[in-house]
Amino acid sequence: MELTEKNIKALLDKLPQLKTEIQKVIVGQDAILDELLVAFLAGGHCLLEGVPGLAKTLIVKTMSQALHLAFRRIQFTPDLMPTDIIGTEILEEDHVTGKRFFKFNKGPLFANIILADEINRTPPKTQSALLEAMQEFEVTYGGQTYPLDKPFFILATQNPIEQAGTYPLPEAQLDRFLLLIKIGYPTPEEEFAILNRTTGTKKANVQAVITADEIIQAQALVRQVTINEDLTRYVSEIIRATRPDTTTINYIKEWVRWGAGPRAGQALILTAKARALLKGRYSVLMEDIHAMAPAVLRHRILMNFKAEAEGITSDRVTEELIKVVERKGAL
Repeated sequence: MELTEKNIKALLDKLPQLKTEIQKVIVGQDAILDELLVAFLAGGHCLLEGVPGLAKTLIVKTMSQALHLAFRRIQFTPDLMPTDIIGTEILEEDHVTGKRFFKFNKGPLFANIILADEINRTPPKTQSALLEAMQEFEVTYGGQTYPLDKPFFILATQNPIEQAGTYPLPEAQLDRFLLLIKIGYPTPEEEFAILNRTTGTKKANVQAVITADEIIQAQALVRQVTINEDLTRYVSEIIRATRPDTTTINYIKEWVRWGAGPRAGQALILTAKARALLKGRYSVLMEDIHAMAPAVLRHRILMNFKAEAEGITSDRVTEELIKVVERKGAL
């Protein structure tokens, strides 16, 4: 269906309502919610990193309620097999003819929003099955391909402090996540509000404000948001400057083991477009690129041992990089 100007306005008006509904349950975390909604509008997947008890699961569940979409949670464990998430064939019998046949029984991946809880606790074979679903929006079983429902959004979580017995995600799989979102502790005021709101009898009622079809329309609309050539060139300069073998920036050569690939540039432009749309604009501004750069690049810039020993993070590299590229006059 072709969107008219009236339909587009009605659709854009629903995006702030979506955040309002989520905030009925989630206290604070404004930046986190914005990044999640940006990723969803851009049609990508997110990796959430934070210590236990910071409402990672609750954020995802509440978001699915406000979006009126099918939600499934998969608790990743060391004994989880690919068939546990994809599905498997079961033997059934036709009661009329008596003939037996195999029928594919769909697994929990066949939903719109998937919470992949503690993804780094499952073996590489199961992680790879999830990777195909993330990249291809389909799964394969027994030589047969099954398309996944759209919209399809995977939110994976990992705990940064308990690494014993885990299977760290390889760089190639990390790159498939549009954003790496870090969730920190709440402020004193937010923590008071959390305690006050969650220890009584009152329960928030989250209303669904947007349908699956409207989400797909919004995702298509993101692609139509304009970005001028100067900003595109600016993004390209940032991405290319992260690579120690080609950059002229000394601290990149000193601290970075591996830089970001072209997919990082695509992610930065798409998320900047989605953020612009979320803010009610039809064109990308510099502030959109600056706002999205840390979450786009923090898992795509791999630090070397020297940087880790000195406590230098990819977030700091990104922050410095933006300043340097601007000073060089990319615009």
